[in-house]
Amino acid sequence: MIAYHRQALAQQMAHALQGRLLFGDTHNGLFLAAPRRTGKSTFLQGDLTPALQQAGIGVVYVDLWADTRRDPGTLIAEALTQALQAHLGLVARTARKAGLKNVKVAGTLDIDTSRIGQLDGLTLVEALRHLRDASGQPVALIIDEAQHALTSEAGEAAMTALKSARDQMNRPGQVDLMLVMSGSDRDKLLRLMVSAGAPFYGSQIQTLPPLDTDFIAHVAALVEAQRPDLVPVDRAALQEAFAAFGHRPQFFMAAMGAVLNPLSGHDGRFEPELQRAAQDQQAQDEAQMASDYLGLRPLEQAVLWRLLDQGPRFRPYDAEALRFYRDLLGVPVSVPQTQKALESLRQRSPVMVWKSARGEYAVEDAAMHRWFQGRVEAGTWPPGPAAGRRSVDERFQATEARPA
Repeated sequence: MIAYHRQALAQQMAHALQGRLLFGDTHNGLFLAAPRRTGKSTFLQGDLTPALQQAGIGVVYVDLWADTRRDPGTLIAEALTQALQAHLGLVARTARKAGLKNVKVAGTLDIDTSRIGQLDGLTLVEALRHLRDASGQPVALIIDEAQHALTSEAGEAAMTALKSARDQMNRPGQVDLMLVMSGSDRDKLLRLMVSAGAPFYGSQIQTLPPLDTDFIAHVAALVEAQRPDLVPVDRAALQEAFAAFGHRPQFFMAAMGAVLNPLSGHDGRFEPELQRAAQDQQAQDEAQMASDYLGLRPLEQAVLWRLLDQGPRFRPYDAEALRFYRDLLGVPVSVPQTQKALESLRQRSPVMVWKSARGEYAVEDAAMHRWFQGRVEAGTWPPGPAAGRRSVDERFQATEARPA
């Protein structure tokens, strides 16, 4: 994978996070949404983190998808604990050897060395304060895939604690705690701020700009430098292919490597081959989603259809939803049957439905929403069953339907 940095964008964000804009609310939290695999995490770690560090800010980064089997609240606490240990490690080890339980840092900060590294020791607010004082720097906490925090009570509590820490540590003219939260699904991330009870109620989501013409120009220049026989590279064709790949650099660069490989057997210009590869990938992605959908049981299809159509307004058990399932399947559907279908969608591999700790539902992969909307607009929804399949209502009645 080539290195491509967006330093100007990172500098702008770092400037805003420090509260240096006349107008704007970024110093109270930066919430970034970007589709999966479009370079969001790479930007956060490779561009924004160095920009913040150059400004004299200590950065703690945690990816809540690094291990989805673990509670997101625990992952956040551990990231802060490790950062604190990095600053207090020598002090704590020296204190323990001397038999001391408490040490003072910078003459004022009193740390219980026996509690360092224990999740039930410092609260998140205390850990952030101690980290600021021990490092002598403002702290920026970057939480990647922050919407995953909403899947557990501990994760929700961590979000509330971070909001409290922000309110306590920041004051007019001085920002000591900067929060950056990213998400690959805008609708899920929005749940952190959309209701009066949400921890960051009133904040706004910003869309991370996709890689643009500068990225394409960078790639084209690399090709021209290594392959003079291909000068000039058709940048418009590359831009079109990149868009067809969903602005996903990993897939785009993999296809570039394949078509430029001397062993590929391609003669002449590579741009048409790249565009065909992009179209093939797009068709493959859509075919996979159609296959996943058609592989579901009839009621699961109906519930997923309702979820795709309703988005954040989805209420699985209300009268309108039950009527929708009944009209689609031709038989009454009960709440327990719907619950069973939702649980099945959550247990599938890959997971198809996401659930928050408050019982809110969303499609796991936001790309399904785009696929659904595209089919609706094209008049090709729902996907047609394969030849020889029985109709939806026939299969439902044969396998699981019971009168409500």
